[in-house]
Amino acid sequence: MPKPLPLLSIPLPCLTKKIPRIFTVLLFPIILSGCLPYLFHLGKEQSSIILGREKIEDILNLPGLDLKTKQKLNLIQDARNFAIGELALNEKGGFEYYTKLDREEIGWNVSASEALELKSYTWWFPIAGTVPYKGFFDKQMAIALEKELQSEGYDTRIRAIGGYSTLGWFSDPVLSPQLSWPDHRLVGLVFHEMAHATAYLPGDSTLNESYASYVEEKGIEIYYIKKEGEASIHLQKFKKEKVRREVTLNLLKKYAEELKTLYSSALDKEQKWIQKKSITAKFKEEVIEKKLVPEEKSKEFLAREWNNEDFLGALRYHSGEVSFESLFIKSGKNFRQFHKEVKNLFDLPEEDRKQFLNKNL
Repeated sequence: MPKPLPLLSIPLPCLTKKIPRIFTVLLFPIILSGCLPYLFHLGKEQSSIILGREKIEDILNLPGLDLKTKQKLNLIQDARNFAIGELALNEKGGFEYYTKLDREEIGWNVSASEALELKSYTWWFPIAGTVPYKGFFDKQMAIALEKELQSEGYDTRIRAIGGYSTLGWFSDPVLSPQLSWPDHRLVGLVFHEMAHATAYLPGDSTLNESYASYVEEKGIEIYYIKKEGEASIHLQKFKKEKVRREVTLNLLKKYAEELKTLYSSALDKEQKWIQKKSITAKFKEEVIEKKLVPEEKSKEFLAREWNNEDFLGALRYHSGEVSFESLFIKSGKNFRQFHKEVKNLFDLPEEDRKQFLNKNL
């Protein structure tokens, strides 16, 4: 299941703040047509999503609504109310509306990194700041950018977008592809994206994503314990996935450190390339050995070329879990205070923020 992302690289401040929000949405394509084609593409599609919104409560009142859609939309409403009331998340984080898309995926993100260094290629956008991905609603545009970056020697990856947030600029709707998600993942999506609208530091994707992922996972656990008790089937599924993910992340960290040591060594480029292939091959073999990939997908996994961006992309979302847990306990397990403590991290120098996230490594 694609992991939710905080922002689809939509540079919203291209819009003038003097224009009322509703007119801003309607004028999105016109305003952005004077910018780069990429911005026009985003503006056009984002306008379509916003203008195509329907209130979830209105959809729930439609006659003949199928039971699955009704159940999922009721769940989203309940998760949103829980996020505001119990997790102290920003009510402007969305999920009041629903938009039906004419495609199976929301969009696609392109990420890249140096081939012989664990360093992300980045883009800069107003509000979002520096981000290690560039989003598209058109897959062919994403593929074109990936090929361009590959021709320049970068490691690349295209990922389907699970979700994104406009950080409170608009009330982001739930999108039709998301209704196929398992219940606990849908609840987590709501918490993750609303966390981005609660605390977000432009330019620090690792801190932003790790914070939102912590809120997502802590929120899921509390939500299902309160709603269904410790024996909740949804909670058990979540815990099982989390154990598997933690084992995988430990492997990723282990081999990322090996790659980091290799890249900083005195070996020449040719030797580094050879050793890089050897390290990634060992990583894949250990993943199979620990049965972290379903048996029927093992051949596909082994055949896939693994690169630096795969390591960086995974670790971007799950750094500092121990540190965030300590901060949550320090906050008296009070989410409102916890969010304030996270915002205090924003005042720290970049190196200190990195140290905070790496305390559990």
